[in-house]
Amino acid sequence: MAEGLNRVMLLGNLGADPELRTTQSGEGVLRLRLATTERYLDRNKAWQERTEWHNVTVWGKRGEALHRILAKGSTIFVEGSLRTSSYENKEGQKVYKTEVIAQNIILAGGRSGRAGAGPSDEFDQFAPRGGGDRPGGGPPRGGNPPPARQQPQAAGGDFGDDYGGGGGDFGADDDIPF
Repeated sequence: MAEGLNRVMLLGNLGADPELRTTQSGEGVLRLRLATTERYLDRNKAWQERTEWHNVTVWGKRGEALHRILAKGSTIFVEGSLRTSSYENKEGQKVYKTEVIAQNIILAGGRSGRAGAGPSDEFDQFAPRGGGDRPGGGPPRGGNPPPARQQPQAAGGDFGDDYGGGGGDFGADDDIPF
């Protein structure tokens, strides 16, 4: 029998603050409620919206770090797999629960997380590695663009009085280089 593929990719907003718990063995488990909204045209050519709610679980140190960064309203991209489990409720009925087990989470901007918190080196140590401009590899993370690279300045150059002075060799009549 061939192997299957269980892969989920979601982009949405947190509908509640993340909930961090710890297992008996001391491992962190972060639970997220993620809302994804799609727009579509109905039969009457009117725009409709449909929101789906997803339970997302992040295990280990990554979940512990994300707990300090994320808050209700944060926009995130989640990549992971589906897992369905079941249990019996108080009435003896079998209840099924499907959740996304996250392997990768990318901060996608939107509302900021907890006060004073933001993407940091502390979080980046838990990010996957390989390629990209970041130290250690990987794509840039968070809502902030990567820092601009320093360009060597020409000695004695000036933007002129129209640009408030500064480095470079652009005169007042030249185009701004961006």
